[in-house]
Amino acid sequence: MTELVDIPRTGSFSFAGRAALVTGAGRGVGEAIARELHADGGRVAVSDVDPATARAVATSLDPSGETAIALPLDVRKKPDFEAALREIVAKWGKADIVVNNAGYAKRTPTRDIEPEEFDEIVAINMRSVFLSCQIFSEHMAANGYGRIVNIVSLAGQNGGTVASAHYAAAKAGAIMLSKYFARHLAGTGVTVNAIAPGPIDTAKARLSPEQIARVEGEVPVGRFMRVDEIAAAAALLASDRGGFFVGATLDMNGGLYLR
Repeated sequence: MTELVDIPRTGSFSFAGRAALVTGAGRGVGEAIARELHADGGRVAVSDVDPATARAVATSLDPSGETAIALPLDVRKKPDFEAALREIVAKWGKADIVVNNAGYAKRTPTRDIEPEEFDEIVAINMRSVFLSCQIFSEHMAANGYGRIVNIVSLAGQNGGTVASAHYAAAKAGAIMLSKYFARHLAGTGVTVNAIAPGPIDTAKARLSPEQIARVEGEVPVGRFMRVDEIAAAAALLASDRGGFFVGATLDMNGGLYLR
């Protein structure tokens, strides 16, 4: 019989001494992830293209600004990522974790997608992942430690059921970028992984009761995913205990991908 190894268990992940950046954290999934990391002892830079929402979340986490700060960040712009890294290092000495959550979808019929809109969706959902990984991974590798978690989408795996062509393509590209950086950073102490969610409960506000019922009927588990569930998965990949995930895409779709 194989001998069982006694591995210490804890009630939650510990991010004591870790500094994290979460993009698109002014609301929804990003806010839930920021709260999860902070609740487990992390210092969190709450970033969003809307500075007011970032400030509101950061202030609610820590009014003193010691363990949570707000950063305005447009993920389409390389200088914004560079400025975010400088500010986090100036505040906390290093950047250990980045969760690239910011994203944007438009349900434009394929025939109506203009090149400018295509480029915009790709910039927000895919180029942003490249810029973030490019800038933060070098800093992390020099420190011998880092966790990068990219929030992608089921649409990037199966083309999506309601997603438009540019969104699905951008998320597929983000998955491949995760694998690329993971491969090249393996052995440096830096891991890069992705989470591919299916329908999330934050989407309900934009759907009619009929649409909600249809989605729930399509998902094998019969419901939308809660934001606390994806936040817990992000915490796993961002933690010390998630160090053997390398280039993984964690499926969180209630079995929808199996259909």
